[in-house]
Amino acid sequence: MKIPFRGAPPAPLDPALVAPMSTPARPELTGGRRIGVLVQHGFTGNPASMRPWAEDLAARGYAVEMPLLPGHGTRWQDLNRSTWADWVATVEGAYDKLAAENDEVVAVGLSMGGALCLRLAADKGDALAGVCVVNPAVDTLRKDVKLLPLLKHVVPAMPGIANDIKRPGADEHGYPMTPLRAAASMFTGYAELRKDLPRITIPVLFFRSAEDHVVDISSARALNAGLSSKDFEERVLDDSFHVATLDNDAPRIFAESAEFIERVTQRQQG
Repeated sequence: MKIPFRGAPPAPLDPALVAPMSTPARPELTGGRRIGVLVQHGFTGNPASMRPWAEDLAARGYAVEMPLLPGHGTRWQDLNRSTWADWVATVEGAYDKLAAENDEVVAVGLSMGGALCLRLAADKGDALAGVCVVNPAVDTLRKDVKLLPLLKHVVPAMPGIANDIKRPGADEHGYPMTPLRAAASMFTGYAELRKDLPRITIPVLFFRSAEDHVVDISSARALNAGLSSKDFEERVLDDSFHVATLDNDAPRIFAESAEFIERVTQRQQG
């Protein structure tokens, strides 16, 4: 079954926008410490949604690994051949590289990227210094999600979720469609993650947009109820929609996440 596009087909993605990013630490900017930050984009997105944040972190002296998840950054059809397990493995690979080359590692992520960072935290424990998530997705109130195991065999994709951004002119360059096989795998991964949230004890900084048209309040409720972290803070973004990393509150996210990273890595080392 083919999904017709309304209007002109989307332009090919700019390779420079969707390319992964890998930069070494500059300990001369971080008090002699080598700190690595794993930066993870979300479902149907790509590194374009996280590049300004990643570049800000690199400019502060942090080593950055920002991988492109399998099935992303090409055509939406490719995403239906990838699974939650593939994405988890990609994040673990990026973490392993950072851990081998740096003293401490922090993970930051948007939407599903935030969920993958939390998955990493549940699996790695205090080997990870902290996690900062922006509008992470771990649950949903949508009833139609329960139909995905059936729908994925009938319909390849539904209209996309990209560009929920308040700031005029901003573009995350995400897919125009939501592939259902991949979405079904993602929600299965979320269900497994919710069961493991109590395993997360490391510091967590959670940014949540007051108005988000992609991730609903159920994810915030799940984090507040499930996490075991004693160092957990939820901060509300009043001037951004879902892709807050490209929205009006982005400068605040960059500055406050950097403060968080500095604090938790100092505590880990001290």
